[in-house]
Amino acid sequence: MRVLVVEDDANLNRQLKEALGEAGYAVDVAFDGEEGHFLGDTEPYDAIVLDIGLPQMDGISVLEEWRRAGKTVPVLLLTARDRWSDKVQGIDAGADDYVAKPFHMEEVLARLRALVRRAAGHASNEIVAGPVRLDVRSGKVTVDGQAVKLTSHELRLLSYLMHHKGKVISRTELTEHLYDQDFDRDSNTIEVFVGRLRKKLPDECIQTVRGLGYQIADD
Repeated sequence: MRVLVVEDDANLNRQLKEALGEAGYAVDVAFDGEEGHFLGDTEPYDAIVLDIGLPQMDGISVLEEWRRAGKTVPVLLLTARDRWSDKVQGIDAGADDYVAKPFHMEEVLARLRALVRRAAGHASNEIVAGPVRLDVRSGKVTVDGQAVKLTSHELRLLSYLMHHKGKVISRTELTEHLYDQDFDRDSNTIEVFVGRLRKKLPDECIQTVRGLGYQIADD
């Protein structure tokens, strides 16, 4: 999953990027509203963490512009604890959830997991496809109850396919959502990771749809 963090406080921006990266997300960052608006408008993100008090263009205005343009990406607002009006204004502008500063990083991660999960149509932290189970919260994968060890990139790939099970996902889409903006993207790398995953998962778990991409059956 690929996430954008828009936060002008350099220290907090770094902390968020590190925590999200350790949690398995590909993370892009912006330090002002104009840069954040541009990235959110032109790049495909699975979720966005957006501060309200930004230079150049405030967070509410950024959010309103995205929603007017038809962007449906889930947005988690960062608000000041004593400004309830900011929370109301943010929700009315199209925010999906908010966290008040100062916050515990675990809360941000939990709320982001929920936003991404719900956007993909899943109510539970556990996503199941046949004998394969993915615990979104812990990142653990089991097959028929037996734990499967995956690398971080293999887990990212499986997680994206599991979140969108039943849908055919192109190599281009996988590349756009699994790697951050600065990564040297090569769609052939996706084929390598798919090949590795297939050796660790049941036969036919990841299906190739010729000329279109890959899918995990929604059963």
